[in-house]
Amino acid sequence: MYCPFCSAQETKVIDSRLVSDGHQIRRRRQCLVCNERYTTFETAELVMPRIIKRDGSREPFNEEKMRSGLMRALEKRPVSTEQVELSINKLQSQMRATGEREITSEMLGNLLMTQLKELDKVAYLRFASVYLSFEDISEFADEIALLGKESRNREKSGSKKVDKKTNKK
Repeated sequence: MYCPFCSAQETKVIDSRLVSDGHQIRRRRQCLVCNERYTTFETAELVMPRIIKRDGSREPFNEEKMRSGLMRALEKRPVSTEQVELSINKLQSQMRATGEREITSEMLGNLLMTQLKELDKVAYLRFASVYLSFEDISEFADEIALLGKESRNREKSGSKKVDKKTNKK
């Protein structure tokens, strides 16, 4: 790897660590010519399926496009960058796990909405309102009601409810 400061080829690795849930290796390097230090990230290059859009056109999967959509939905929400990266890695793994060379944009959108629902309900609603093209407030209200119903069902199937007034089961 060339040094980003002096373009020398002679560098050495000082430290290596796994990051992003083991999907990346972070390496600290030092140039042997100018002694500057810098960080590199190493990831496996895996072939992602092509995306079949609603109009029938096909385009290569674009991670930055997906990341920007996620970040727009998560703007000003209490979700860490690490959680976002883990979600992106999970999405990519799910896409590769299909074993298909091409997947529909609808499938990708649904996978993305599932991840957002786990990360942050408000971000999920933001994304869903655009992705599902809500026409009026009633469609938005229906989605909120469905989300509330799913949350209540999860609570019922989980541990016993605690009375909020007495803190007893």
